[in-house]
Amino acid sequence: MNQKFIDELKSVLDESQILMNEPMNQHTSFRVGGPADLFLKPEADQIGKVIQMCQQFGMPYLILGNGSNLLVVDEGIRGVVIEIGSHLSQLSLNKNQITVGAGTLLSSCANYAASNGLSGMEFAARIPGSIGGAVTMNAGAYGGEMKDILKEVTVVTKQGKQRTINREELQMGYRNSDIQKYNYVVLEAILELEPKEETFIRQYMKELSLKRTSKQPLEYPSAGSTFKRPEGFFAGKLIMDTGLSGYRVGGAMVSEKHCGFVINYDHASAKDIRTLIQEVREAVYEKYQIWLEPEVKIIEQNLEI
Repeated sequence: MNQKFIDELKSVLDESQILMNEPMNQHTSFRVGGPADLFLKPEADQIGKVIQMCQQFGMPYLILGNGSNLLVVDEGIRGVVIEIGSHLSQLSLNKNQITVGAGTLLSSCANYAASNGLSGMEFAARIPGSIGGAVTMNAGAYGGEMKDILKEVTVVTKQGKQRTINREELQMGYRNSDIQKYNYVVLEAILELEPKEETFIRQYMKELSLKRTSKQPLEYPSAGSTFKRPEGFFAGKLIMDTGLSGYRVGGAMVSEKHCGFVINYDHASAKDIRTLIQEVREAVYEKYQIWLEPEVKIIEQNLEI
């Protein structure tokens, strides 16, 4: 790691915000992944400067939210991880709009909305991610997506500049958006919701929670749905009909409860999980001529600049 780069970082960040060789298995929902060379925890007003420094020194970097959609390889990350975490978790209310920091958990935001009699976030109440990641990938469940409730988002560009973008400009589609395309970093979002009775909202949230608990393997580490839904099909059913329910590679397994989930069943390595994902893809293609596209983002040892 470039010592001059680290010295420059120390002119912006406190030493407590700079961690060396940080194990990534502590920061991903799969609970796997080797150490990152440098793990940074900047405040909102420091992120732009940190990104500018990374660009200046040619340092590859990864933006990390709640780590609920990532698979980091066992060798770790040769580069910089920039965490957008709980230090960016502010919430404020203006009539039917909530301004929310990128590090806020979806569950916290959904509960805040319910407490203020605002509906529209119920679908996200049990998604194990943060607002920043959810907006970036247009997360969704049970018929709802982030694009349905997003009004605008404030981001940091690759040049380290802040920019506010409205929903219509973001080209939000199924599990993607221009935020991914241009490698923007989400700082905060404004969500536009609908007034409803809190009791009604809570009841709907309870119904969705029970549905999720009954159908998903929440008792094991995973990254949620492993594959995107192929047009006209359901990934889980294709995998089940291929005969892969319970199929294992090392400590990784296709969930018997929901075949759309690859789980860390028994101290899996990242290699176990990655191999299983590929073998599932190949088996489904051999039977149905459909390539399943991973929804999980696989983070290689050497980050792209």
